[in-house]
Amino acid sequence: MTDSRSLLATNRIQLSNGKHLRIARLGQGPPIVFLHGYPENLQIWSRIAPLMADRFEVIAFDWPGMGYSEEWPGGATPQLLAKRLLAIFDELHLQRPTLVGMDMGGQPSLAFAAMYPDRVARLVVMNSLVFGDEQTSWEIRLLRKFGFNRFALRSLPGVIFSRAERTFLPRGERIDQELRSEFRTAFYAPAVRRFISKMCAGYQGTMDQLPELYAAIRCPTLILWAEFDKHFPVAQAMRLHQTIVGSTLEIVSCGTHWMPLTHAPLLAASIAAFDAKIK
Repeated sequence: MTDSRSLLATNRIQLSNGKHLRIARLGQGPPIVFLHGYPENLQIWSRIAPLMADRFEVIAFDWPGMGYSEEWPGGATPQLLAKRLLAIFDELHLQRPTLVGMDMGGQPSLAFAAMYPDRVARLVVMNSLVFGDEQTSWEIRLLRKFGFNRFALRSLPGVIFSRAERTFLPRGERIDQELRSEFRTAFYAPAVRRFISKMCAGYQGTMDQLPELYAAIRCPTLILWAEFDKHFPVAQAMRLHQTIVGSTLEIVSCGTHWMPLTHAPLLAASIAAFDAKIK
């Protein structure tokens, strides 16, 4: 079982569009923003955030429509989520933070860096489906079929969550009960699962457009990938490294998909070293 530690302290803030956003902010220094995927929420960063708070102002939030943040109207493609991210940055008065995206937070972070190059200082991408024609697990191939995705998220949340636990962590490991309850409670909310289904459809429908955006990225980029991610193999990372000019590729030895929980000190050190090197 992963170490039991406190979850990040959070607040729900009301944005100018009237929607509430759950957010965690800690530390002092240049801002670094962490973006999560599913079935987790901002607490996926609860192990790494305290390790970085002596160097950065660490910011993590639940995507609108996920976790405990209210959904915004409209679609949910990576490009649209990048636009929402820009709106959130404006609300939080963030000019050029470092941006860290994992899983379904990876594609919007990449799109954001391409679309708004003057609003991101550095980019870190972890364990994501970045190329639709690259190798993935059979689960991902199945969930990319819209009809099955919609059915599974509506009717089989327990199966999806349990499968994530078994495949996102090293064999035999489990997350502690407090964190598991945090993830599970949010993911089981019907509105959250409806939004995730819409997001999956939006991502699938625009997947072939994303590589062109990756090639336009010019900010310093660290591709930080788990050696043993069962869903998004290292081939995804290697191709992304080849596509983004000047990017740095680092493979996390023995890492699995939820490596922010199991390898937090190593990831914190890698991001800090990348930040220091670029300066």
